[in-house]
Amino acid sequence: MKAIFFMHTKNDPAIVRAWTFYDWANSVYSLVIVSSIFPVYYQAVTTGSDGSDLVDFFGFRLSNSVLMSYAISLSYMVVTPLLPLLCGIADYTGNKKQFMRFFTWLGGIACSGLYFFEGPATVEWAIICLVFASIGWSGSVVFYDAYLPEIVTPDQADKVSARGFSMGYFGSIILLISCILMMNFSSSLGFQSEASAIRFGFLLVGIWWIGFAQIPLKYLPAHFTPKTQKGSILMSGYKELIGVWHRLKKLRDLKIFLIAFFFYNMGVQTVMYLAALFGSKELKLSGPKLIGTVLLIQLVGAAGAWLFARLSGKVGNKKTLMILITAWSFICLTAYFITVEWEFYSIAFSVGMVMGGIQALSRATYSKLIPADSDDYASFFSFYDVVYNISILLGTFSYGLVEHITGSMRNSTLVLTTFFLTGLFFLRLVRMPFINKAGA
Repeated sequence: MKAIFFMHTKNDPAIVRAWTFYDWANSVYSLVIVSSIFPVYYQAVTTGSDGSDLVDFFGFRLSNSVLMSYAISLSYMVVTPLLPLLCGIADYTGNKKQFMRFFTWLGGIACSGLYFFEGPATVEWAIICLVFASIGWSGSVVFYDAYLPEIVTPDQADKVSARGFSMGYFGSIILLISCILMMNFSSSLGFQSEASAIRFGFLLVGIWWIGFAQIPLKYLPAHFTPKTQKGSILMSGYKELIGVWHRLKKLRDLKIFLIAFFFYNMGVQTVMYLAALFGSKELKLSGPKLIGTVLLIQLVGAAGAWLFARLSGKVGNKKTLMILITAWSFICLTAYFITVEWEFYSIAFSVGMVMGGIQALSRATYSKLIPADSDDYASFFSFYDVVYNISILLGTFSYGLVEHITGSMRNSTLVLTTFFLTGLFFLRLVRMPFINKAGA
């Protein structure tokens, strides 16, 4: 059955608003599960009374933080080769939105499944849920991101991309505060313990994600017609990626940007996934302090996304990204030396300022570098998300491996610094196209 073809005008406020609501929906996973409450809860329930951080996982015994690093890497190892297959099927059947819906439900249900994670005896279940939640999130985002250049003109890409991330920050903050209140007033609210209130929060993450995702899933246009099938539909996605790979030979700046993005995104995403564990293990910060720190990062992050979107309008995407990457390099280098609590808070504030900006601008910059006459945005964004996923896979694995070998997460932060500096080197070589009076 062919997809229904809808005509729409770019920069349509209703469609843009619906698109941004997927950031509102899925960002609760990034905040509550990835960055704050789950890592703190996971660290607490998997650390023995004697202070041991070793856990048993299907017969293997290893550090709880190393296990979490490897679990995140595994999820991206699974999803990276899978997405091109699904994107190809989506292109040839006109079902892009259906795949976005499938991954949304997969991720949301997996998050809710963490409700049954009660301690070391169920750590295998928790890791399985974490892996599937990660697959659901990254799988849905590849189809979501592909909508951006199709619903807005290039001169609006920075602003709309930043608006999406800001929506995500505000939405996730609302749920995080709700979870914190449930933790602090667990007995008054009828929970048996603070732990049961925390686990109920994981259930709410899934409900929130799936529930609010219905807005973009209803209003985003299924506006493309299926492509004419040539050969095996199962191989079409991989063939399109190979096609993009060959096209990159003639698209110098897009190719160099992807190399730069690959390296600096290794650092950005690893920090987002493992910062809370760093504060817990290296500085012995309590759970409430870590969760409060992540809340600070989110509040500052919303302002940072807006600030750097404005800056990019004045000095261009490339210069703004270079400023952001330089800041990230100093943050990771400084993290190696911190020893007291207030230093961690200072770094957290700095991370918040640059976190939203670099994600929003990366997505918008890539959309600007795609050839203006291209009618195959999904393939280009599929390639982008493959690079994105591989960078997370290698970044989190490298972080966990260095800690595994050296016994210290501090040494891992030095590795992240080299990722950022390498990305900065390649970004300097990118030449941005002229978009408007502000440049690009």
